Amino acid sequence: MNNNNKNTLVVEGGAMRGIFAAGVLDEFLKHQYQPFERYFGVSAGATNIAAFLCKQPMRNYKVITDYSCRPEFINLARFIKGGHLFDLDWLWQETIREIRLHTEVFEQTPHEFYIVSTAIESGKAHYLKATSADMVHQLKASCAIPIAYRDYPIINDIAMTDGGVADSIPVIKAYEMGAREITVILSQCLGYRKKPSKAPWLTKKMYKSYPALIQTTLNRADFYNKSIDFIMNPPRAC
Repeated sequence: MNNNNKNTLVVEGGAMRGIFAAGVLDEFLKHQYQPFERYFGVSAGATNIAAFLCKQPMRNYKVITDYSCRPEFINLARFIKGGHLFDLDWLWQETIREIRLHTEVFEQTPHEFYIVSTAIESGKAHYLKATSADMVHQLKASCAIPIAYRDYPIINDIAMTDGGVADSIPVIKAYEMGAREITVILSQCLGYRKKPSKAPWLTKKMYKSYPALIQTTLNRADFYNKSIDFIMNPPRAC
């Protein structure tokens, strides 16, 4: 018997498109539907799972529809002047102060939660096992959209960027870890296929100091679509 065959939930990111997953998970909470034993979240998907496991319905609805729309967070003029387009520092500070995550509730959960981020030096996905002490910072690393947020959060002495760069839908990773019953919440319509970058030259220019990250970014569409293929045509064991 495979002891790693845990009922698994995978939630895609997608910035403000994450409001769909937020609604789904809020309904799960409302109906006390929580059959999952292992969770994988990417970027906004990770923050949605965090609110779910902390039992905080509507938290991410507020973040997406209120805080994320404020000029302190998203500001094109600031970006043009060399600052952040999306100021995660401000967003994390304000939301943690005003609607903080109840990490003490998460601490009581027996379930595993993996937060996906991308190492800028290697370009590889890191599946960070969430802890109540580190989760807030781990989530920030997973949400650090490259270029739009100009810093790279440090996790375990490794500079990180958005998890969606290396593994937008970690369903294959879940399978490799033994999961055979996998539920996936996507941010795009069924049938969506990611297209290759229309400006690879821009990627190479922006990441010129990180050749591995360049390659991962340019291969992102291929790996994303491979994940979709897996979902649409899963192995027999699933």
